[in-house]
Amino acid sequence: MADLGLWVEPRPLKPSFHLVQVLQVLERYGWCQSFDFSPTGKMCIRGAQTFLESTGHVSSIGRGKAVNYLQSALHSQDVDMKFWAWNDLPHNTFAGVRAMISNASDIAQKNGD
Repeated sequence: MADLGLWVEPRPLKPSFHLVQVLQVLERYGWCQSFDFSPTGKMCIRGAQTFLESTGHVSSIGRGKAVNYLQSALHSQDVDMKFWAWNDLPHNTFAGVRAMISNASDIAQKNGD
């Protein structure tokens, strides 16, 4: 985590910053589908969130709000499915995942979260 510039003694961040950290984790450790945590250490969106929550970088409430923003970002693309199921769609790429998470973070920031 120190390699990512994250605090040694973390404090939970608000949803917009949590989503930025999700991207940082996925860029650092790799993105995957079908697993929260792959055997090689890659993570899906939900896995990265779990990792950050387990290390104190987001509270369960902040994570829940971030999930709502992920769902809002998908809804704005006319996607009506859970973000973790969307993550696993065969046509998805990390570029698309990055764009969706960035959009969710932007929405959160505009809402003061």
